[in-house]
Amino acid sequence: MNRSLRTVAIVAVFILLSGCGTKTNRASAFDGIRAYELLKKQCTFGPRYPGVQGHEKTLEFIQSELKPLADEVSTHTFKYGAGSKTIELSNVYAVFNPDASHFVLLCAHWDTRPHADQEVDEAKSKMPVPGANDGASGTAVLLELARMFNNKKPDVGVVMAFFDGEDYGPGVNDMFIGAKEFAKNWKTAVQPKGRQIKYDYGILLDMIGDSNLDIAKEVFSCHKAPKVVDKVWAAADKLGYGNTFLEEERHMLQDDHLPLCAAGIPCIDVIDFNYAYWHTIDDTPNKCSAKSLQTVGNVISKVVYDEGTQAK
Repeated sequence: MNRSLRTVAIVAVFILLSGCGTKTNRASAFDGIRAYELLKKQCTFGPRYPGVQGHEKTLEFIQSELKPLADEVSTHTFKYGAGSKTIELSNVYAVFNPDASHFVLLCAHWDTRPHADQEVDEAKSKMPVPGANDGASGTAVLLELARMFNNKKPDVGVVMAFFDGEDYGPGVNDMFIGAKEFAKNWKTAVQPKGRQIKYDYGILLDMIGDSNLDIAKEVFSCHKAPKVVDKVWAAADKLGYGNTFLEEERHMLQDDHLPLCAAGIPCIDVIDFNYAYWHTIDDTPNKCSAKSLQTVGNVISKVVYDEGTQAK
């Protein structure tokens, strides 16, 4: 082989290997565009509160997305008495790295609000909320993280909980239903390979798709799980997201994290509550962005992958 042909061959091999490396890196990286497509897909099912077709379709969608990716997937379906009605709800759980000695809990709610109670117009207030940000965003990030954890197993064990009935209402007594159900039975609700586990901490993702993302520290989270807040905000700072993950404490929010904290799982609420379309019919995908999902996905994946087998 002459020198010129040899040079061409070496360059070709280098390009091929470089391309393979790039493909691997992309496969193990969070993809905000893919997450945004998952967000939009949920919204195509329509309203997603218990008793409507969109609720059934979304449950099937979450299950179908998780089964090829997680080591274990289970669904806990249960009845709940809401006033004069009895509704059926389902929490979905997914386990990654079930042999790990330590576990973290990542969670989001997948249901939507039956009535847009923040609408001024009475007619609109009786309509269901599309739930692009309030419901679909957190679920989309978890599903994309599931793909990551399948491609590159974290050292720490991960349990994902997709809670139902967070937004049912109308009052708080009939909200956070799935999280309350899990909190009552968390020691037996998910048992990787048949063994009882304890969670080092939990992270709740709620309303994190806002195209103008602005995540302050939630007050209850700072009081009940300050070390977890510090862990997440430190990861965000290292990634250069200090302008998105703000240092200030803002809003005392009742959300799915509180039943978990009460049950002994230190859990924080990662949420952008500065969202003009909350509980309105304008909570649609065009108010969200792939960039915002990318930011949150990058931060949470860093937190998880930075955990070693000796996580405390």
